[in-house]
Amino acid sequence: MSRREKLYHLHDILRQRRTPVSRQHLMEELGCSQATLYRLIAELRDVLGAPVEQDPDNRHYFYDRSLAGNFELPGLWISPEELQALLTARQILSNVQPGLLQDELDQLQQRMSQLIDAEGLDFSAHPERVHIRHDAGRPVPGRLFEDLLRALFAGHRVRIRYHGRRRDAVSEREVSPQRLTSYRDRWYLDAWCHQAEGLRSFAVERVTELTPLEASSERIPPHDLHAHFDQAYGIFSGPAEHTAEIRFTAEAARWAAEEHWHPEQQTVFDSDGTLRLTLPFGSSRELVMDVLRYGGDAEVVAPAFLRERLATEIERMQRAYFAGV
Repeated sequence: MSRREKLYHLHDILRQRRTPVSRQHLMEELGCSQATLYRLIAELRDVLGAPVEQDPDNRHYFYDRSLAGNFELPGLWISPEELQALLTARQILSNVQPGLLQDELDQLQQRMSQLIDAEGLDFSAHPERVHIRHDAGRPVPGRLFEDLLRALFAGHRVRIRYHGRRRDAVSEREVSPQRLTSYRDRWYLDAWCHQAEGLRSFAVERVTELTPLEASSERIPPHDLHAHFDQAYGIFSGPAEHTAEIRFTAEAARWAAEEHWHPEQQTVFDSDGTLRLTLPFGSSRELVMDVLRYGGDAEVVAPAFLRERLATEIERMQRAYFAGV
């Protein structure tokens, strides 16, 4: 059962019973631990306002009958994570340019605002108090995005003209779209490239032309996509062939420890307050950029080739800043 289902079930048990219920019985009914039961009871009583009482003799739980008749769980309540998602979605929709779905989107925004208002925030009266910036995002032409989305769900191949930044070269490719990935406010197309005969990731804003084709896409199993694109660090990851170890100073550790670098990351604090972070990676390009943003507060310990790559980049920076000094 989900947390919400457990709360409803707990409410039903206490509402229907005329005598106090033991902790053991509630744990068995809900299939949860004692710690989880305590959290559920606290949420039911303190957050949702249920009249939960505890027998002072045997510590069993019951509803105060003088108040229980007027109490019902709400049909919907929002978790903190859901509230953040609603606020983000509502802000994004407010920035959408008018189009064919303007009326439907307006209704959706109103419904989102009502759900947020139901949490007692009065968001509809002051929407300007939530501001979400997308400074690093790269816009994608609307028509191109729509054509790509249609081909993706229709299972058709597309021919693209692609201007790659790394080599500053334009190429034409026939690809089988597999999925669209949103990463750091940018869209990427994960696809099977028929020229390269392999999986590739393309920044959608670098697609200068797109032609839908009638040929069916080559379908790649989801677990193969996950193994290629998701197991290593960053968007241009490839298979996770290496493990990076990065040491952060005690000051920087306070920030780095709270960042989500990778689902399989491991962090260890040393006695001097420094932090050792390990994570899997394939391509080092993005990892190098993210380590450099910490400047001298981050040091790559292993592997040796990644450490050398950082050292080379730092030397290039020194030449750029101190040439002729």
